[in-house]
Amino acid sequence: MIIAIDGPAASGKGTLAKKLAAHYGLHHLDTGLLYRAVAQALIAAGERLDDPDKAGAAARALDPARFDEALLKGHAAGEAASIVSAIPEVRAALVDLQRNFAARPPGAVLDGRDIGTVICPQAEVKIYVTASPETRAHRRWLEAAAKAQSVDESDILADIRRRDERDAGRAVAPLKPAADAYRLDTTDLDIDGAFRAAVALVERHRR
Repeated sequence: MIIAIDGPAASGKGTLAKKLAAHYGLHHLDTGLLYRAVAQALIAAGERLDDPDKAGAAARALDPARFDEALLKGHAAGEAASIVSAIPEVRAALVDLQRNFAARPPGAVLDGRDIGTVICPQAEVKIYVTASPETRAHRRWLEAAAKAQSVDESDILADIRRRDERDAGRAVAPLKPAADAYRLDTTDLDIDGAFRAAVALVERHRR
């Protein structure tokens, strides 16, 4: 079984995908880490984020086994990833990696922004997870506060709005729900509530 989880930043899709993978005994891939790793490689090399040749080469050279997840989960890497993910050469380099992962038995849960539309359009279950920009910004602010990071919540909200616009407006694999995706709004749900709702959607499909 393949479960595709798509949605904007801080919608809760990553945590939800991990819980679903554990619940159903499936592999899990946070595809956003791939794009963050490409961006981080360019930053480390002093290259421009919008250079298609350099970005494509960085994508082809990725070694997921060597990812520093703590570094890649940072705010700067997320913002940079939104830029490199719009580059066709980067997306082309990472498509096969993601599809091969999804094809491994007994199945997988992949979360990202184009899983149900581009990477795994054949996924048995597609869930588009969303929440209001204000809710997502508050979640990010709470994460930063928990790490003793001083960040203005209004700045986070502005970043999220810019990223939403960039992700939805890009020419290649724009962020949008697949036509046959279930929509799950987590604005008023905690992670346990979102998980129960997602399991109900998966079980509805299995029945």
